[in-house]
Amino acid sequence: MTEFSVLLASITTGGDTSTVTATDDWLQGRTIYGGLAAAFCLEAVSRQQGELPPLRSAQFSFVGPASGPVTIRSSILRKGKSTVFAAADLSGDAGLATRATLCYGAARTSEISINDVGSPQVDAPEKYPPFFRELPGLNFVQHFESHIAAGSFPMSRKEPTMTLWLRHRDPAAPVSTIALIALADAPPPAAIVKFTKFAPISTMTWSIDMLTDRLETEDGWWLLRTTAETAANGYSSQAMTVWNSKREPVMIARQNVAVFA
Repeated sequence: MTEFSVLLASITTGGDTSTVTATDDWLQGRTIYGGLAAAFCLEAVSRQQGELPPLRSAQFSFVGPASGPVTIRSSILRKGKSTVFAAADLSGDAGLATRATLCYGAARTSEISINDVGSPQVDAPEKYPPFFRELPGLNFVQHFESHIAAGSFPMSRKEPTMTLWLRHRDPAAPVSTIALIALADAPPPAAIVKFTKFAPISTMTWSIDMLTDRLETEDGWWLLRTTAETAANGYSSQAMTVWNSKREPVMIARQNVAVFA
């Protein structure tokens, strides 16, 4: 098993191109796990484009599958006084697999302060049962520790929402935006709660807004809630929120996923 920190350290970069080989333990079906592909894009931009302000938002399009050796190329779309827009394309043998558009922004003094996100009233992770279990094709889940704190299990046919405690099993995984994004895509879309049997699910797009530029949490734990707001015609819209161990919101996100059930 190749730990997350080891995999990031194995990335080689020259100019506007980075290369890395994702091992089979990071696969989701026939492709690299989406959260890892997104993390590769962020890491490549960081290495290729030099010092950047904190990440404020990101949009990932999972265009196609990729496994084994991949290449990430990035570019600066626009650089302003306080914000930088960058793009990254991750490609494998079959061509483009993931396209990322990233917005970085320096903090500014502001009189506006709003926080209406709220937080789940749940206990510490050890109070709850494990969530992930070994399933054929979901190799990547072995890299994460998880406990379900509220909501519904897959295929329970109950309310399509799940609240999970998650952390990297890799003790060297940093508390960073890149490590968090590699983790936050790990739970299945909440639409799986309504399945009557296991069937494929494929994330097509993932939009992220970071709520803080200072990530802090205890023992690597993050609290994540995912909810299926709509599902019809083979597609589902998912809302996601991530809090740190103090139940402070750090990220909100949306996903559009294809469901084959």
